[in-house]
Amino acid sequence: MSVGEVAERFGLATHVLRHWESVGLLEPARSGDRRRYDDADLYRVSVILRAKEAGLSLDGIREMFQKPEAREAVLRRHKEELTRRVEAAQASLAIIDCALGCEHDDFTQCAHFRAAVARAG
Repeated sequence: MSVGEVAERFGLATHVLRHWESVGLLEPARSGDRRRYDDADLYRVSVILRAKEAGLSLDGIREMFQKPEAREAVLRRHKEELTRRVEAAQASLAIIDCALGCEHDDFTQCAHFRAAVARAG
């Protein structure tokens, strides 16, 4: 497949695929000056997209591709970061729920809200 066909298939701009190639994530075959993507390349594009959806950086993805022994460390670091972000989001939701549950006109004066803010640190 050509770069344009691959881009269309995945809903990407062609420059995204070219960038991924420039940073070492893709290595499509060449036919003259044209890139030709095979099934393995398409699978790799899918993996990159799923990894990005999971929040991994291009550097992290590249590290896992180029150094398979680094995969576990990259994924553990990312898992720790995601866990931290989930906990922060849950704390934010708790404060919002408290604010929504306050009957005062000024929710900042609500004892329940003040206690939630104090627990959040």
